[in-house]
Amino acid sequence: MSLRSKFILFAAVLHGLLALMAYFLLQQNVYLFLGMELLILVSVFITAQLYSTFFKPLSLIRAGIQSIKDKDFSTKFMGVGQKELDELINVYNRMIDQLRHERVAQAEKHYFLEKLIQASPAGILLLGFDNQVEHVNPAAEQYLQQPAANLIGKHVSQLPKVWAGQLTQLQTGSSITFRVNGIRTYRCHRAHFLDRGFQHYFVLIEELTEAILQNERQAYEKVIRMMSHEVNNSAGAVNSILGSLQYYAPQLTQDHREDFDNALQVAIDRNTNLSRFMANFANVVRIPKPKKVKADLHEMLRNMALLLQPELQRRTIVCNLQLTPQPLFIHLDQQQLEQVLLNVLKNAMEAIGENGEITITTQQTPVRLTITDTGSGIPENVRASLFTPFFSTKEYGQGIGLTMVREILVNHGFPFSLESDSEAGITTFSVSFPE
Repeated sequence: MSLRSKFILFAAVLHGLLALMAYFLLQQNVYLFLGMELLILVSVFITAQLYSTFFKPLSLIRAGIQSIKDKDFSTKFMGVGQKELDELINVYNRMIDQLRHERVAQAEKHYFLEKLIQASPAGILLLGFDNQVEHVNPAAEQYLQQPAANLIGKHVSQLPKVWAGQLTQLQTGSSITFRVNGIRTYRCHRAHFLDRGFQHYFVLIEELTEAILQNERQAYEKVIRMMSHEVNNSAGAVNSILGSLQYYAPQLTQDHREDFDNALQVAIDRNTNLSRFMANFANVVRIPKPKKVKADLHEMLRNMALLLQPELQRRTIVCNLQLTPQPLFIHLDQQQLEQVLLNVLKNAMEAIGENGEITITTQQTPVRLTITDTGSGIPENVRASLFTPFFSTKEYGQGIGLTMVREILVNHGFPFSLESDSEAGITTFSVSFPE
């Protein structure tokens, strides 16, 4: 039974007893009966006042609780002229004002944080209790090269292959740095925050590619310049001495002259090859800034396929050109990009060896070039080092071909990627051309 029902029952019983007493007094004395009737009227009036005083605040509290349940913090109550009730109203109004201010401040902070996350150049993955992705910002979409719809709800072990392997083993409070396809370098840091008393985890992703490329470039430029200076000086002096020695060849007997001439020529050729070897390294350092002009990418690809046609035929390799019907005009340095295409296609031919297929594909929207070969694929342990200066898987490779490709495309501002499936034996090199 509610408090209201108890009060009404009590008032009804009390006034029923008073009415019964008034009935007995009516039998004895009319004046006492009238006095009792007056007392009953006064009691009813006082009871009504007490009812209003007791239960009006309860109604007020009930209405306030309902407003809070409905998250309506704009409803306030006016004073009624009763001291006790007005004090309760003032407390409620102050509480509602505080809740409204807190709610607005919380909403503003949440909005600001959401905008900050969306605009952040660092990638952010918000994770749930079981390491499932709950939110992905645009930078993380770009780094993982997948839209948020394909990432949200997935466990970190279901992310793209390289990312899954690295983030699965990343512990809270620690960082890890790794390369994706040997091109892009990322640093990931895992941490947590409290939200409504529960721990939530997030992964902060920073791209270090530009900084690392700059440091690498400065380091190998200094080394190459120093080596080139020493080798060229030594080779020049030695060649001069060897040239002088050839002056004495006629003084030798006929039996010794041929061996003498051959030995000198071998030494001169070796010095020349050494100088050419160093010149190849120096060319990486001396790559000029691209002089961009409007050029037809399709014409460049056809010319390159024609140039390599004899070697393709010798190796029995089919080159398929799957180009869009309309020309693709792009602002680029034609000479430098031809060097990129030559390096990539030669690598594709060497990866195939003999009896294979190279497919060159272009697309209009977005503008992209894709070169796919059916070679043996690139082993997982090699991919991270592919674009590292001086790294080569070839027996006599110098490790400057892909380094030059990287330098030229980075200087142009053309994003690129290299993906390989060792099991299927397919390697794909892609270049995007921002409009």
